[in-house]
Amino acid sequence: MTLLSRWGRDISLSATLAGVIATVISFSGPLVIVFQAAAGLGPDRTESWIWAIAIGSGLLGIGLSVRYRVPVVIAWSAPGSALLVSQLPGLAFEVAVGAYVVANLIVLTVGLTGAFDKIVARLPSAITAAMLAGILLRFIVGMADAVGSAPILALIMIGVYFSVRLWAPRYALVAVVFAGGLVAASTDLLEGAAPSFAVTVPVWTTPRFEWQAVASIAVPLAVMSLSGQFLPGFAVLRAAGYDRPESRPVIASSAIGSILLAPFGCHGLNLAAFTAAICLGPEAHKDPGRRYIAGVSGGLAYLVFGVFAGAVMGLFALLPPALIAVLAGLALFPVVAASLAEAVEVSRTRDAAVVTFAVSASGLTFLGLGAAFWGLILGLAIHSLMTVHAVRAREG
Repeated sequence: MTLLSRWGRDISLSATLAGVIATVISFSGPLVIVFQAAAGLGPDRTESWIWAIAIGSGLLGIGLSVRYRVPVVIAWSAPGSALLVSQLPGLAFEVAVGAYVVANLIVLTVGLTGAFDKIVARLPSAITAAMLAGILLRFIVGMADAVGSAPILALIMIGVYFSVRLWAPRYALVAVVFAGGLVAASTDLLEGAAPSFAVTVPVWTTPRFEWQAVASIAVPLAVMSLSGQFLPGFAVLRAAGYDRPESRPVIASSAIGSILLAPFGCHGLNLAAFTAAICLGPEAHKDPGRRYIAGVSGGLAYLVFGVFAGAVMGLFALLPPALIAVLAGLALFPVVAASLAEAVEVSRTRDAAVVTFAVSASGLTFLGLGAAFWGLILGLAIHSLMTVHAVRAREG
């Protein structure tokens, strides 16, 4: 049976729509964080960034889904984008691109060696969760601040989100986008001209490598990608009953794609978790062997968004700052809530986790290194100290 005839047999409306919806949700919230991180880059580089993460996600998602006949959903790292909001200002973009390359070389090494499970098992989950929560906290605070600047808009969006989340959590962000857009349009908060649908031309940036950026950006970015993205992504796949693909080809191919696209602005591609769940359940198709079509259709939707990245950027440029702030906060709210719960769940790691969270959220810069790096280092140091003390106490 040829590939086209197999697709013709396996294609279904439900799986196709599941993939498209998953991609739309990816653009509904996490893309806002990319815009915030790219605030000082200018329109050409911002369009190129969107192009790179969308094209990369689309090509990898289609290729892996077809290869393994599993709905493999690839996306960019939203926590990684959040890290860059605080790191990119004042940093030459070519230095940031160099850090992207190093981060994904680390991920590639882990993928090729098959060390993913071992490394994740050795990293205390409470520490990595606390670092992630600390990095993302500013977006939750920004959402609260937006209530003061645009109370009607912000409160309606927050109310819609938590209401829809009770009954249909997968579509809460889409509902928020529609509600926020309607309120903004009806209250004359939309500003600017209609977007142009010109084809996006990516912009090359030659990487430059500096050790401070490697420590402040590359190391936290790699840790978040492995522990905060690939780990839950594979957990969702396995929970849906898929024992393939193995971690090695997915991690390695995502890292290679990220390295190739880094000069165009891509900070990192990884396995999706939340949006992937839309494509993995019986809602996509009752036959698990035909759900891979959702990964293909979602990938095609990514390609369309990437080709017209300028139009996507133009649409978001119409939105008021308060709407952007609330949307970013709501998109990251479940991640922050889950990370905080995991950080303080176990008493023996709680002190180290709280230190990690506080330092990562502080905005600290010391010796040219950012808060996420120091939060991770201090948290691991305290965790090691307490572990040694506990061992000696048992032996004594």
